[in-house]
Amino acid sequence: MIKIDTPAPEFTEDAFVNDEIKKISLKEYRGKWVILFFYPADFTFVCPTELGQLADHYEGIKQEGAEVISVSVDTGYVHKAWHDSSATIKKIKYPMLADPAHRVCSAYGTLIEDEGLSLRGTFLIDPNGILKAYELHNNSIGRSIDEIIRKLQAAKFVAEHGGEVCPMNWKPGQKTLKPGLELVGKI
Repeated sequence: MIKIDTPAPEFTEDAFVNDEIKKISLKEYRGKWVILFFYPADFTFVCPTELGQLADHYEGIKQEGAEVISVSVDTGYVHKAWHDSSATIKKIKYPMLADPAHRVCSAYGTLIEDEGLSLRGTFLIDPNGILKAYELHNNSIGRSIDEIIRKLQAAKFVAEHGGEVCPMNWKPGQKTLKPGLELVGKI
């Protein structure tokens, strides 16, 4: 079972990225924050709304020092076919990891075994490969890109400002807390 503040499970799998299928591993992303974004399957209904929003915000996420890797149980060839047939998916520049053997979904606890699909899951991994946040939920509920980015910014702030913590709904520039002390920073 995965746990916060422990090493994220490693993987090396095929991914569709930059119009080709190639092996990628989590280790390649050391030194960057990683948003590992699990979704049930290609050619579905809610998934393109989420993946399209990630694509639209990808440059901003990279400016935060982070990388996105989406993951489903499909093969790299299915990712390519979806990319080639969908204007929304064609916008994607981040790696689309292929997990047809369910190794990555199993390691992260997103696999729905009796369906052979993944739950919607978002995992935030720090530059040292340590899991800092995650959420899992029903596949009928799409996620919020704004909240994913806010969590990334909060995790980065906490990592860079030892001893300070971010209150609920914190955004960059707002006050933080020092446990045992008052609010710090700007209003």
